[in-house]
Formats: sequence, C-alpha cells, structure tokens
Amino acid sequence: MGFSPWGLAIAVAVLAPSLLLLVRPPRPPLPTVRVSPVLSALERGGQAACLVIPVIVLPAPLTWAWAVPMAVFLAAYLVLWGRYVRRRDPGLLYRRWGPVPVPMAVLPVAVFVTAGAWLGVIWLVLAAGVLAAGHIPTSLAVARALRTQG
Repeated sequence: MGFSPWGLAIAVAVLAPSLLLLVRPPRPPLPTVRVSPVLSALERGGQAACLVIPVIVLPAPLTWAWAVPMAVFLAAYLVLWGRYVRRRDPGLLYRRWGPVPVPMAVLPVAVFVTAGAWLGVIWLVLAAGVLAAGHIPTSLAVARALRTQG
C-alpha cells in the first residue's frame, strides 16, 4: 500500500470526463433502465475499485510497452467525450463506434486493464474485469432503450 502518482493520473484521466455530465447533461435526458441488482453492484464496485486501487497500490517496475495501448485507449475515450460535449446528444454516449457496440463503456475498461499491466498491479486488472461485467451490459441496455426511444 502507498500512493501512486501514476495511478492517480490514470484514475483522474478516466473519471474527469464523466464529471462533465454534471455541467453538461444529455438533452434529452437518458432513459431510465432497470438492471439487475447484481449488474448494478458489479458496475459500482468495479468503478470504485478502478478509481481507488491504482491510487493506493504502489506499482511494480513499469512495463512501458503497455503505455502505448493505454494511451491509445485513453485518447479514443477522450475524443468520444469531446464529440459528446459538442452536441450533448445522449445517443453519443452509447452509440457504436466501428465494431465496438458501446465504446464509452468498453474504452475505460480497456484503459484500466492496460494500466494494470503497465503498473504491474494485478488487482487493477481484476477490478477492470468486475467493472466490465457490470458496466458493459448496463450500457448495452441503455443503448437498446435509446434505439427503441428514437
């Protein structure tokens, strides 16, 4: 245990864009989707773990080969957030991007998996797996609701 500035930077880089929803909420609002309590618990637990673990676990020697895919995933995630901020269209948060059905759910998971590999923190990789198990199915449900709504 300890403090990792690298981990803090990763956690903030992934979390900060989500805070834009507080000042630039989607217009119209997102549909309310009911998901199982298990999915909800996995999503929230995974989110909390992915934000806390990289900050409080000291990294092993960095494996720099993982920094490149992590940076690519993070850059793609930030580009998609930029697209959303310009239009505030709720569909942009859940729209397919190439072969990826819900990139705004998949990309942060990919960032955390590769960050775990880069930092040598297996707990972060496992936390990203928990996040994926809850966040991706929940996001797919919202995407379906948006398609039937529009």
